[in-house]
Amino acid sequence: MAAARETLPSGTRVGTYRILKPIAKGGFSLIYLATDEDNGEEVVIKEYMPKKIAKRDPEQRIVPISPDYTENLHHGRKLFFQEVKALASLQHPNIVRVLAFILANDTGYLVMPNERGRNLGTYLHERKGGLSTTFILDVFVPILDALALLHRRSMLHLDVKPGNIHLRHGNQPLLLDLGAVHPLHRGRSRGGQVITAGYSPVEQYFRAGQVGPWTDVYAVGASIRTCMEGRTPQPAPERQKEDKVVPAKEALSDRYPDFLLEAVDWSLSMDAAQRPQDAAELLEVLTPHLEDSQLSRMTEASAEIEGDSRRR
Repeated sequence: MAAARETLPSGTRVGTYRILKPIAKGGFSLIYLATDEDNGEEVVIKEYMPKKIAKRDPEQRIVPISPDYTENLHHGRKLFFQEVKALASLQHPNIVRVLAFILANDTGYLVMPNERGRNLGTYLHERKGGLSTTFILDVFVPILDALALLHRRSMLHLDVKPGNIHLRHGNQPLLLDLGAVHPLHRGRSRGGQVITAGYSPVEQYFRAGQVGPWTDVYAVGASIRTCMEGRTPQPAPERQKEDKVVPAKEALSDRYPDFLLEAVDWSLSMDAAQRPQDAAELLEVLTPHLEDSQLSRMTEASAEIEGDSRRR
């Protein structure tokens, strides 16, 4: 059994940042609250330290748990570096910003703002589903807009789920865990991806599975369905054997409008070719149903993205 991953002690310096405390663990990373010693601002730092194959040595360096894992660790670290550098070029109001990327301790550290708010996954656990159409559109239209930018830049998120959506004031969402993002190569097969039961479509489970923007679309559909029902959809491999997911348009027709239920069912198609092929395609069917205030926020976000693009 692999040893538990040891976190950096409080007070450790990483570049100009000082670790305050660990706050979360992911499959490939440890996450800390830290402070910028130059300006006193609190930040969140994600340290690349993959589960089951890495450990920390007495000098704080990240090393393989045995020589057998050396190649895997080096390959994963290289991909992490490449992906974070690509993400640093993204500017979108609903994508977490990259403040800095630091190489130290034979690993990488992604520095992000410490955004106040609540986690959608936690909120769903408290509410047990039944979230309103207005809430769902407030959250997922901006998330789809953020994913559309990723897809235009030939990137995939591959781990969209309520736990990776942060809700700021006014339920303005922020897409998290961008360390999971992979560059898109048309027809690429999976490898080294995070799998989340209920949100990952069947193509993510098999090495020969062809992932693409449609993979993120499935995860969005599953996340919306969870917001409606308060429970995670049946995992995709089980659906492949015996699909017990009742179409949303049948199960929830008395609680949600047809356009939203149809969008969810479309996104949750087991056949990837039958889903919206990217986030922009799904966004097109939802945007006409936004209220004026929601449209105004989308217009402001588009202007912000366009302005950032001109400045680069």
